[in-house]
Amino acid sequence: MPFREINSKMVEATVVPGQRMYSQRGAMLAYRGDVSFTPNITGGQGGLMSMIGRRVADEATPLMTVEGSGTVMFGHGGHHIQVVNLTGDTLYVEADRLLAFDGTLEQGTMFMGSQGGVMGMVRGQITGQGLFTTTLKGHGAVAVMAHGGVIELPITPGRPVHVDPQAYVAHHGDVRNKLSTALGWRDMVGRGSGEAFQLELSGSGAVYVQASEEKL
Repeated sequence: MPFREINSKMVEATVVPGQRMYSQRGAMLAYRGDVSFTPNITGGQGGLMSMIGRRVADEATPLMTVEGSGTVMFGHGGHHIQVVNLTGDTLYVEADRLLAFDGTLEQGTMFMGSQGGVMGMVRGQITGQGLFTTTLKGHGAVAVMAHGGVIELPITPGRPVHVDPQAYVAHHGDVRNKLSTALGWRDMVGRGSGEAFQLELSGSGAVYVQASEEKL
């Protein structure tokens, strides 16, 4: 179910009978046709265990199930929206950045410590994003939110990408991440997290970076 970008802060999706999609509660701006919106209590395609996993991980951003026949316009908080089209791979994204996504995608939760070991855990605490992240896997479209627009940076073997942890939005593909210090201890004194830390992503895939260090 592809999204049509109306402008940088609004997208439109076509809803057809027999197919469902999920959106963050409060994200519907307007719709045409016979479309229903109901609270999601089963955790999406991942089922009940996926829902339990997200709640244990504090990834319990409320979702709505969207069904019927018509078109729906989505947006939230004036945030910029980036549409990501998945072709069988997995998207790793913070739950509160999800605007809407195809119901065909399998939803789950991943412990960030499993990517980069202890440093992966540190990354979660430094960014304030938590130690868990939401995963969406399969074929379909995802609309994610960010501050100030988003750029997609390719990640190729042997050419890792370094990102300010506060500017990180999401990534997909076969990617590993670890947190590293960019400056010596003396240079870090009196600074916030800022550029003193870098998130290094390596492997094969892409990372989405926002033009801001502000959280949603």
